[in-house]
Amino acid sequence: MSLAASIISSTLNAGTPLLIAAAGIVIHEKSGVLNLGIEGIMLMGAVTGFATTLATGSFALGFLAGIGVGVLLGLVFAFFTVGMHANQYAAGLALALFGGGLSAFLGKPLQGAALPSRASLGIPGLESIPFIGDAFFSQHWLVYGALVLLAGVWYFLFRTRAGLVLRSVGESPQAAYDLGYPVRRIRCMAVLFGSACAGLAGSYLSLVYTPLWVEGMTAGRGWIALALVTFATWRPLRVVVGAYLFGGVTMLQFAFQGMGIAVPPQFMSMAPYLATILVLILISRNPAWIRLNVPASLGKPFTPRS
Repeated sequence: MSLAASIISSTLNAGTPLLIAAAGIVIHEKSGVLNLGIEGIMLMGAVTGFATTLATGSFALGFLAGIGVGVLLGLVFAFFTVGMHANQYAAGLALALFGGGLSAFLGKPLQGAALPSRASLGIPGLESIPFIGDAFFSQHWLVYGALVLLAGVWYFLFRTRAGLVLRSVGESPQAAYDLGYPVRRIRCMAVLFGSACAGLAGSYLSLVYTPLWVEGMTAGRGWIALALVTFATWRPLRVVVGAYLFGGVTMLQFAFQGMGIAVPPQFMSMAPYLATILVLILISRNPAWIRLNVPASLGKPFTPRS
């Protein structure tokens, strides 16, 4: 029972950065903007959040710094793609490479540094419940915040007028522009929200999940989040399933070690990615369903016709 509770708790912890990043990706892709630079933004959020917390002793400031650097990089991306009509694929890849290289350079002095002590985790009064408390209620507040965030994204997109406008911009930006909606401004705000979420996800990795700074510590989670959103057909519930699947398989290697089962570490390292790919293939076995749900203008620059 103790091992099962530990696996569930670790699964929630490991899936949280994917959920946070995916919430932002859903928003900016629904507006028609494809940002392949999520991995780079997450790395910059991780190193910035870690450095800020190390310097100030405040985890709250670390999370804010991660969000801030995400917004800054989102502004750069939006300037080129939304403002200058640059190719979104090329700009996103450039941002991913830039973030990976700059974070490695900035993080060199931080390797091996230890963060200050952190307040106890969990929900008071619930964390002491046998098994259930250890499994579900002993987490950092962002674990629960990520679920609330994704639920808020779903409600915004499918239950509000603003969400309808955002989706219309992603489907037919020219029609939305003809109706008087500021398409570029809406896309820019969507990119900033997505980048802020990516920065927060990165800072969660270095401040809570690990907590330490290691070069390339995101380990492809930015790409996994992009894939989750696409193959989950932009449906938040499917994104949740995919994120926790990835987290659960990631934690299996520790469970096997606890049970004394010898499994090659190389296999266990690749298992989360393999399992995620296989499940996403099953989810997306109907290509017509993906084509039906993909925003029609995704990845396409918008130039209004007079």
